[in-house]
Amino acid sequence: MTLLAKSLIIATLLAILASLSAGLVFLLRDHSRSKRTVWALTVRITLSVILFLALLVGMATGVITPHAAF
Repeated sequence: MTLLAKSLIIATLLAILASLSAGLVFLLRDHSRSKRTVWALTVRITLSVILFLALLVGMATGVITPHAAF
């Protein structure tokens, strides 16, 4: 796997964690009076889908090679 692919995967995972953390902060701070929590969780889901599709495309093109678990 190339360094660029690893960097993009790690950056996307960090963005997902940041969005999840922001959603938690907005949930605790706003007490369900604003839509910021919904937007933060929508961003997290979108990033997760993008990461999943990128992994599938990477495996299909040979950039990412899976290995046997056992």
